[in-house]
Amino acid sequence: MTTATDIEVVDLAVTPLRELNQRLHDAKNDGPKSWKIVNPNGAHALAVGIDAELDVLIEGHTGYYTAGMNKHANVTIDGNAGVGVGENIMSGTIRITGNASQACAATGRGGLVVVDGDAAARCGISMKGVEIVVKGDIGHMSAFMAQSGTLVVCGDAGDALGDSIYETHIYVRGSVKGLGADCIEKELKDFHREELGRLLEVSGADAKVDEFKRYGSARQLYTFNIDNAGAY
Repeated sequence: MTTATDIEVVDLAVTPLRELNQRLHDAKNDGPKSWKIVNPNGAHALAVGIDAELDVLIEGHTGYYTAGMNKHANVTIDGNAGVGVGENIMSGTIRITGNASQACAATGRGGLVVVDGDAAARCGISMKGVEIVVKGDIGHMSAFMAQSGTLVVCGDAGDALGDSIYETHIYVRGSVKGLGADCIEKELKDFHREELGRLLEVSGADAKVDEFKRYGSARQLYTFNIDNAGAY
């Protein structure tokens, strides 16, 4: 019989990926709550669709869509993650100790995603409530069509940041190569300072609130204007 303190170790050099994911899904009803996955060897769709309060440590680099659709679980990737890590996350936390490839936390609806290194292009595209903290730099087109949630960047941001943005809060400590359509610099009010400070603390980022600038929507693109009717 397993107990709450047991750690289930799974070696992907031996265990098929489909079997592992099924076991993680079944753990919602019965089974160990702490997991260690070794030898991921860049596997795609690893630890996707978890819907339970599990602690999952992945020791090594992973491929596409790691921890996608995560709900409740705390997933740590001790390495780099491929495209779409944390895609459509609902709740829980995902931490990448290395770098994240494109579309990190795309369409995320809740939870927290922390990248200790850099995140590539399109980080947080179409985000819908997720909180993302990147301790390094992010690539171009990040937060494209972002609808709600928060993106914190402790390094620099690439071109077209926040293109076609709705109401997401973006905080950048370093330089911004260029802002996308309808994205502008905005005032850092007390509410935003509190929000940013909380995320810096929970993510363990070595940065201060006063070092950041805030960016958000100018609220022009999604408001119909009769003077521009011919352009629609």
